[in-house]
Amino acid sequence: MSKKSTTSSYVLTLELKTEIWQEDELDKRFEIGRKMFNAILSEALKRYNVMIERKDYKQVRKQIKEINKKHFNCKNEDNLKKLEKQSKYLYKQLNELYKKYSLTEYSLINYIQPMYSHFKSIDSKVAQAIASRAWTSINKLIKGEANRVHFKKYGSLNTLENKWNKSGLKYKDDLIQWNGLKLPVIIKSCDKYAQMAIQDRVKYCRIKRKRIRGKYKYYVQLILEGVPPVKENKEIGEGNVGLDIGTQTIAISAKYDVKLLELAPEVNNIEKEKRRLLRKLDRQRRANNPNNFKEDGTIKKGIIIDGKRQKLKWIKSNRYMKTLYELKDVQRKQADIRKQSHERLWNYIISLGDRILVETMNYKGLQARAKNTTVNEKTGKFNKKKRFGKSLANKAPSMLLDIINRKLQYEKLKLFKISTKKVKASQFNHIEDKYIKKQLNERWNDFGDFKIQRDLYSSFIIQNVIGKKLDKIDRENMINDFENFRELHNREIERLKNMKKDNYKLISSFGI
Repeated sequence: MSKKSTTSSYVLTLELKTEIWQEDELDKRFEIGRKMFNAILSEALKRYNVMIERKDYKQVRKQIKEINKKHFNCKNEDNLKKLEKQSKYLYKQLNELYKKYSLTEYSLINYIQPMYSHFKSIDSKVAQAIASRAWTSINKLIKGEANRVHFKKYGSLNTLENKWNKSGLKYKDDLIQWNGLKLPVIIKSCDKYAQMAIQDRVKYCRIKRKRIRGKYKYYVQLILEGVPPVKENKEIGEGNVGLDIGTQTIAISAKYDVKLLELAPEVNNIEKEKRRLLRKLDRQRRANNPNNFKEDGTIKKGIIIDGKRQKLKWIKSNRYMKTLYELKDVQRKQADIRKQSHERLWNYIISLGDRILVETMNYKGLQARAKNTTVNEKTGKFNKKKRFGKSLANKAPSMLLDIINRKLQYEKLKLFKISTKKVKASQFNHIEDKYIKKQLNERWNDFGDFKIQRDLYSSFIIQNVIGKKLDKIDRENMINDFENFRELHNREIERLKNMKKDNYKLISSFGI
């Protein structure tokens, strides 16, 4: 197995020119890859289940849990160092147990080697990449980052990649060559970016298929060494930029501009069509499978045959599949529009300054349903346990942060994440120099003679965070710059009020 490259890289996606017989062969290889992935993941899951039942594993895990508790509560520096040494030793023991029970990436790669030899179309490096993908899935379960692993359903594996560009799946002379297949790569003469990018060294290739308007289209993703070509008209500002990112909004504060924006506003136009198709799918599913539903409309747990409960069999008609492909096409468009919107927003943010600060947010925690059952005092009804899952899925604030972080690295810059618990940007008042707790529905900070929008004020505080650990607020600088911020703030609020007058629907959290 080749050593992983540590140099920086980026992805260039290009369309492939394919014939019908080549598409059939590619689909066959995707299906073989899917079965290999499921087989290796199944074996890894068996090994994991054996390991977690062993006494030696349980003892090490228990000791690690106790050490972590002591480390969290300890304030003495000498004791902290001792605890860290003990923790390192225990984690070394844990890694030895992973090797003992063959739960490593290399052990899964060794397991898959005799498997791919039955298929002439799948080479060793592609098989290794499939094993590495299975390892990524089981590793999340081992580390506690996931509760379960997910096997690939029929037709759900849509990418296959290599580990290098020397043999097997490779790019050479504007062609993708892969065990008898020669697929021309389409590079348009007007696409200067692609022509410049293709000059860089190709690390490895990835073939991807997308279903567009009911038909598969095939692409190659070239993982190239270096950084993406820079556009000539790109501007990079100077100074601090504070970002307060919510579930659907972003507040931006910089020296020369202040903005309160909705994340990916174009996505809202697709949501109505998406809901309509989901309702249509539900009606078709119920019409095709009336015996799979109870009288109250809920789905049965299964069918009992000869005293044994068996899984339900679902009939999917041609019209149902047509509607399903329509829904997938809408979701694909939604994802593309959202990404384009985030890319445009990034270009605006980097034009304001080169030191970008943002609060750390646990978006997975915000997606989860509330654990405690609460009652509404006014109505007496139970409050819904749903939180921000839908808005986070539509607006994808985490994706925006990933884009900002990745593109800053291309400019040899980094994203500064401040300590949310220590800074408390939503509670700090720089005039009175104290923290004031607010309810979620309080959208304005009252300073007596004037009011400041809560999110914009938070972004202004984030803009002025200092210290090595990014846990202190530069109050003196805030006092000096506050009049400039207030003037820009009032201009932005006036812009939003004019938008509302023109019957533009603003998000309620703006408070306007």
